[in-house]
Amino acid sequence: MDELLQQMGERIIARRKQLRLTQEELSEAAGVTAQTISTAELGKKALRPENLLKICTALDISPDYLLLGRISGEDAEILSHKVSCLTPEQYRHLEDIVNSFIAAVSGQ
Repeated sequence: MDELLQQMGERIIARRKQLRLTQEELSEAAGVTAQTISTAELGKKALRPENLLKICTALDISPDYLLLGRISGEDAEILSHKVSCLTPEQYRHLEDIVNSFIAAVSGQ
């Protein structure tokens, strides 16, 4: 159980930093205390289900991702919605970025 909590904490930290949020900003966005965020990030205590959902919403991730580190259909829908809001020019730029990323991580 401790390892799972620690992994969840690491995923919260990584996503929070990706979004350039402080613990305080995340706590405000999620409607939880800064202490709740700190404790969750340290993996010291399990989150109450309602707080887990609030944090997932604030971080724009699925509970599957937070709990298990798995990308779910819900995560894909979140990304798809973001992509659908792009202009055609922005979409092409994103496509170039994705292609470059795939080439870099696959060693091509």
